[in-house]
Amino acid sequence: MEIRFGFVANTLSLWEVTPSSTLTFTRYKALPASDREQKLLSITEKNIDHTLRILYFIVANGIEVYRMSSSIVPLATHPDVLWDFMSPFQDKWKEVGTFVEKYGLRTSFHPNQFTLFTSPREEVTKNAVIDMEYHYRMLEAMGIEKSSVINIHIGGTYGDKENTLKRFHQNLKSLPSHIKEIMTLENDDKTYTARETLQVCQKEGIPFVFDYHHHMENPGDETIETIIPDIFETWKKANQPPKIHISSPKSDKQYRAHADYVDVEFMKPLLSVLKDMDQDVDIMIEAKAKDLALFRLVEDISRIRGVKRIRGGAIRL
Repeated sequence: MEIRFGFVANTLSLWEVTPSSTLTFTRYKALPASDREQKLLSITEKNIDHTLRILYFIVANGIEVYRMSSSIVPLATHPDVLWDFMSPFQDKWKEVGTFVEKYGLRTSFHPNQFTLFTSPREEVTKNAVIDMEYHYRMLEAMGIEKSSVINIHIGGTYGDKENTLKRFHQNLKSLPSHIKEIMTLENDDKTYTARETLQVCQKEGIPFVFDYHHHMENPGDETIETIIPDIFETWKKANQPPKIHISSPKSDKQYRAHADYVDVEFMKPLLSVLKDMDQDVDIMIEAKAKDLALFRLVEDISRIRGVKRIRGGAIRL
């Protein structure tokens, strides 16, 4: 079986290449009205260009999995801005998408924790739809909306998990079907366990992105041996392998916090289960050291007996 590794947004190997330069609304309002649009345009152009530079970097280093920054476009969903970030950059968006398709890269977005469908407040659901539409529009402009995913968490419990889950299913109906078709769900480290998340995915027909670190913090009554086969079933209709998130606890006292790198010893139980599954899988590294954590982890895993490194960001078990 083959495992491909990826990382999130920024690369620490390249000097000052961030796809997440931003502009606060306070700073935006402080600018002369005549300068505001140009500021939005210049930041967005730089972020798109840096995204493309990072894609060149990952291809050069044999990496095929990458999560793009949600902050490519500043103030894209702010109700008092809502500017046209598509038309001025049609060629640039397409250049990114063409590159992704040319090299068969697996890309994704992961909106922030405020994009949720569990809130009893109608405006929260409306904002979640707006944010999902923003991410979808970027993928659509790139021409890769059919091969990418937008991953979110279920959300909070609001003191009543059973009724909140019912509300999630109801609120999710407000999400346009073409966007729901490319969304995935992830288990939490405090609220929804892997089994609870799986049940939602099964009911909605949504693929499940399993977060190993979250599961180790919030396992419920489930082991990875019993849950992963069912999780992988949710990917049967997708045209890509199952996806897993990996990070390590920062310390025993800060177990939920992500460490700079991934401890291969922490990950070994997962690798053992994956080897028994004999199923290709992609793993997104959510460590603070970004691409540096990826290179170190792949090197560490490659030292395990029976593991072969086949590319810069991939191994065979």
